[in-house]
Amino acid sequence: MSGMDKQRDFVLRTIEERGVKFIRLWFTDVIGTLKSVAIAPAEVEGAFAEGIGFDGSAIEGLTRTFESDLLAQPDPTTFQILPWRGEIDPTARMFCDLTTPDGRPAVADPRHVLKRTLAKAADAGFTFYTHPEIEFYLLKSSQFGPEGPVPVDSAGYFDNVPGGTAHDFRRRSVRMLEDLGISVEYSHHEGGPGQNEIDLRYADALTTADNIMTFRTVVKEVAIEQGVYATFMPKPLSNHPGSGMHTHMSLFEGDLNAFYEEGAKYQLSRTGRQFIAGLLRHANEISAVTNQFVNSYKRLWGGDEAPSFVTWGHANRSALIRVPMYKPNKGQSTRIEYRALDSATNPYLAYALMLAAGLKGIEEGYELPPEAEDNVWSLSDAERRALGYAPLPASLDHALEYMEESELVAETLGEQVFNYVLLNKRREWEQYRGQVTPFELKSNLELL
Repeated sequence: MSGMDKQRDFVLRTIEERGVKFIRLWFTDVIGTLKSVAIAPAEVEGAFAEGIGFDGSAIEGLTRTFESDLLAQPDPTTFQILPWRGEIDPTARMFCDLTTPDGRPAVADPRHVLKRTLAKAADAGFTFYTHPEIEFYLLKSSQFGPEGPVPVDSAGYFDNVPGGTAHDFRRRSVRMLEDLGISVEYSHHEGGPGQNEIDLRYADALTTADNIMTFRTVVKEVAIEQGVYATFMPKPLSNHPGSGMHTHMSLFEGDLNAFYEEGAKYQLSRTGRQFIAGLLRHANEISAVTNQFVNSYKRLWGGDEAPSFVTWGHANRSALIRVPMYKPNKGQSTRIEYRALDSATNPYLAYALMLAAGLKGIEEGYELPPEAEDNVWSLSDAERRALGYAPLPASLDHALEYMEESELVAETLGEQVFNYVLLNKRREWEQYRGQVTPFELKSNLELL
């Protein structure tokens, strides 16, 4: 019996032993919205064998109308019972790979885009590991007045708020994540009022992406349970920090960290330096995916430790890429941290592009530019130009211009996903550009 057959048998046995009544099959659209279809226990064996059919043309970006039939094939290794459903009608979930009726991977399945890029890394001898720090805001409600959304508290970075909503919220969320087999490293209050951060432990990138999608659902469910509202919007409050998803990354060759070299500067190997160089060179091209909303650029250019320039540094929190402090005698911990990602990204596509950019740097032998030792934000524009610190895109429109010309992004995403992202995001930009905002009315209506 193969390993996958054993996993399927384990799922079927667990469903029976635990009295599971519903199994949710999960996948995402191209933008990263979680989709779900529930099936009865009696249908699971058939789903493993043949998949569950659905109309792919009804899902954002998945397929065109004339080729609409798709199958959701559940991945038994992702089976977990959902703890928030309780003991009344226990419910489980499995992530799915999407295929065409003849068994080929659906070209626009974001999970497949990442798996395809991970296979390319594996061909080069690498496994890609990631560790995200996920920030989000807790608000009293999704409704808001003239002053904007109302946070649940006025606390700040690392503040301890005994009996506070955020403290109880994080405890409940972490417990639920652990029940789902998702290991949590840290949780704390972040810098903005009502802003929180929960960091997931290192895992391979596919597992991490699945975990991020589960994480968002857990956070939303706990918020509903506690009578508040959670948002992963990159910058919901004008005068407070945005929500990022700084991601630590490393490549391993078997059991050895390919980014580690004893005695090298920052213990960073040539492979690690080339990977950073790849990310830097292609950072602007991948921004329309790593930062996919109009609102994303208000975080990137809003200060509060969000990166605005294509730089790298050691322990420099103004840089786009940071090389964290090396821990003596822990070479396996050598890693880099990419700081542009926000919490609203599609993790499958974002990690695929970040990996592809890094691999390109290794394949082509890119040279790493000098590090940024100063606070990049405190420099003048002339000083940044003299040092060669190019800006990240200032808007979604600007990011799309870079993406449109990128062979790396087109090749990594595939034609259909590439074209859909461009079309969808151009539409978002046009709708945003066409509106008349309260700022304009307040500034100009009576004056002009």
